[in-house]
Amino acid sequence: MKEHDFVQVDVFTDVPFGGNPLAVFPEAEGLTSEEMQKLAREMNLSETTFVLPPEAPGADFKVRIFTPAAELPFAGHPVVGTHWVLAHLDRVDLKAPVTEVRFELGVGVLPADLEVADGRVNRVVITSDQPRFLTVLEDLTELVAGLGIPAEAITDTGLPVQVVSTGMPALMVPVRSLAEVQALDTGSFNVAALRRACEPVGTEIVLLFTFETERPEATVHVRMFAPALGVPEDPATGSANGTLGAYLVHHQAVTVSEGTNHFISEQGAEMDRPSTLHLLVDRAGGEVTRVRVGGQVVPVLEGTVRF
Repeated sequence: MKEHDFVQVDVFTDVPFGGNPLAVFPEAEGLTSEEMQKLAREMNLSETTFVLPPEAPGADFKVRIFTPAAELPFAGHPVVGTHWVLAHLDRVDLKAPVTEVRFELGVGVLPADLEVADGRVNRVVITSDQPRFLTVLEDLTELVAGLGIPAEAITDTGLPVQVVSTGMPALMVPVRSLAEVQALDTGSFNVAALRRACEPVGTEIVLLFTFETERPEATVHVRMFAPALGVPEDPATGSANGTLGAYLVHHQAVTVSEGTNHFISEQGAEMDRPSTLHLLVDRAGGEVTRVRVGGQVVPVLEGTVRF
C-alpha cells in the first residue's frame, strides 16, 4: 500500500473557501503518471500538482500539473499554490523581502517571486512563458452557439476574439457588459459547438472578460470555461489571466505605458468563490516583454491518501 500526504489550499484569495482550490502532493516520488492522473480525478479539483526532484538545470523543484482529465504543461493557480505550499512546509529557505524559486514545468523552467514578511509568504508572483499572439477567430458562429450569447455582445467591443498563449493557449473573448457575462449558464452550453469553435484554433480554454466590474478596484471581470479538460468553469485561472493581461497590452485595450502595467482581475463570483488576481505586464518598445501573475493563498486542509 502506498501512502502520500497532500495539502489543499485556496489560491488567489485571502479567505478560506474563496479563490480556486488546489491539492498539492509535495512528495510525489514513486507515483506513476497513471497514478497521478487517478489521484487528480479522485481529488476532483480543477488541478492537482505533484512535486518531484528537478531534472532541468537551474530548477529547484519539478512540478507536474493534472486536471481530472489530462496533464497540463502550465497553469497559473497550481503554480502559485504549489510555491506557497512548499514554503509552508519549510521546503524553501525564505529571505525577506523576496525569495526567488524556480519550477521545472512542461513549458520549461520558470521563476517565481515569493514576497516574504515576518518569515511568511504574503504573495506569490509567477512569471509566465513569453506571450504568443495566435489565431484571430473571424467566424463566431460556433462560439456564440456554444455560449448562448448574441454575436453583437462580442463584436460591439471592437476587440478581436483571439487565441493567445503564455504557456497554455486560451481564446480571449471580449464581452460588452457585466450583465451578459454574469448571465452565462454552463448548464445550457452547447459543449459540442464550443469544441467545434476551439479545436480548429488549437485551444480548449475560453476566457470571457468585460471592463464592467463588480469591484471598483478591478480592471476586468472574468469567467473561464474548459469543459473539454473536465473543468466546466474555473473560479480563478492564473495562466489564462496572464494571457489576458498580455492581450490587453498588445491591443492597447486599456491605457498602457512603457514599463510595468498593473491590472486587477476579479473572477469566481458566479461560483461563489470570489478571487483576485494581480496581472503585471511589462512593455518595452511597444512590445510585451514579460507577463507575471500574483495572488494570495490560504490553507484549508491536510491529509493522506492510501491505495
